[in-house]
Amino acid sequence: MLDQPVFGRRLRQLRTERGLTLAALAGEGMSAGYLSRLESGARQPTERAVAHLAAQLGISPAELTESTATSLAQSLTLVTGLGQDETGETLSEALKASGGEDPLLRWQALWQVADWRRRRQEYAEQRACLDELVALSTEIGLPELRARALADLARCMRETGEIADAVDTATRAHELAKSEQLPARVQISTLLALVSALSEAGRHPDAAGHADELLTLTKGGSGPRWAEALWTAANIRTRQGDLGAATELMEEAARGFDGRDDLTVWMRLRLNLARLDLMVDPPRTEAARRRVEEVQGALPFAGTPTVEQQLLAVRARVAVVTGRLDEARSLLDQLVGFDDLLSYQDRIRLDVLRNRVLLLEGEQAPALAGLRELAEQAQRSGNMDLAAEIWRLVAESLAK
Repeated sequence: MLDQPVFGRRLRQLRTERGLTLAALAGEGMSAGYLSRLESGARQPTERAVAHLAAQLGISPAELTESTATSLAQSLTLVTGLGQDETGETLSEALKASGGEDPLLRWQALWQVADWRRRRQEYAEQRACLDELVALSTEIGLPELRARALADLARCMRETGEIADAVDTATRAHELAKSEQLPARVQISTLLALVSALSEAGRHPDAAGHADELLTLTKGGSGPRWAEALWTAANIRTRQGDLGAATELMEEAARGFDGRDDLTVWMRLRLNLARLDLMVDPPRTEAARRRVEEVQGALPFAGTPTVEQQLLAVRARVAVVTGRLDEARSLLDQLVGFDDLLSYQDRIRLDVLRNRVLLLEGEQAPALAGLRELAEQAQRSGNMDLAAEIWRLVAESLAK
């Protein structure tokens, strides 16, 4: 016999799968009110109640009282040591088949599946997992789980261009982490989400203040989170126009982060440094090329589709800056239809680059029209910083 509240969740799962109301399942031998209390876990089922409900559902009493928690627990154990894709697929299927398991087990499985979806850039599926994680965290009542789920939900919102919602969600995560005095690792996670969202919203002073808080928390650290903190703070300095400080932070991250910890992060650090090299006046094109070559050399060992697309985009930028427009167009053409793994911001910036090529080729009217549409689109989604960046390019083009 399953104990409550597991039995109630199992019973509700079976009833809803069959599209039955409480009254329809209760039938003549049980009141709907008693059934409701069973499902809520307020009453412990008797053998007679189990036999009646099993008959109503068309299953044996053993099937009704069979725990699905074992299946999910077994899946979580079996994925130990498996690759990310095998883990994600196994747990995703286990979650579909489960329903009456311990909430903590379900949270653990959902967390791993959400991260798997993130790595595959399957944002809609990741969002569904994160929404459930936030709700489940509230049910469990552990502030740390809720703060972590909210922080990841904010990152997902930012990746899909929902900037206003990302700011609100990240703010809730950070306030919860501080008010509950959660561990530094959790506060760092919430700050990473908050700083990035505020930056995209164009709220640079707020973002810079939280970036300083982030650097204080990670000072003297190491590993991927430390590198991401420096990287995030560098992005704020870039948006404030302080490219020197941004480069120093990124160089510190690149020097101090060992690629053996996470080769993908190592490659992305260098691609971001290459972007910075191209933003200074005059552009450091040779330095950017060297960083691109480093990433190309590492790509066979840990390359992901996302990193490959980011590499193509940076190579196209190098080609534009050095005036090799045919090469730039060829690289951009390779990304047509395959840039869906990039974040919303990166996709917009890629379209901006396509219009820059048109400008350099003398196609001013379609290029300016395309840039205006991209700027308005960024504004509508709350990406005020990105919109300002594009409008600035429009103004400079008109002035020329």
